[in-house]
Amino acid sequence: MKCPFCTYHDTKVVDSRLGREGNNIRRRRECISCEKRFTTYERVEETLPLVIKKDGRREAFDRTKIIAGMQRACEKRPISIATIEKEVDRLELSLQESGEKEIESSRIGESVMNALHALDEVAYVRFASVYRQFRDINEFMAELTDILAKGGGKP
Repeated sequence: MKCPFCTYHDTKVVDSRLGREGNNIRRRRECISCEKRFTTYERVEETLPLVIKKDGRREAFDRTKIIAGMQRACEKRPISIATIEKEVDRLELSLQESGEKEIESSRIGESVMNALHALDEVAYVRFASVYRQFRDINEFMAELTDILAKGGGKP
């Protein structure tokens, strides 16, 4: 493992522990050269389906993109990063369990919107406005009206 401080290529493991959720290993490492310590997390690399983009391109599933999008939608809202990561974990697990080799990005987007709808309606509307690319205020209002009709937005 390369040291993030001095980029030396040899480190030693000082301590290993099972992560909080039990699905990763937390390791404390020490650089042989500069003797600084840092933490790494190891997790099993699961096979996830390729994502089919709207233009037909295929790319690997990237959880960091989903987390970043959800974080932007939840900005200044009472949603913790742990909650967002838990939702992304659920999404990844459902994709793995599906056994599909490829999945359309629209299905992933709908799953994210469903998760945000359950967490926070403001975050949901923020995400939906970007994801669905509302062309004008009427489309935006139609989405808000739909939320209100389903019993959302109550104090």
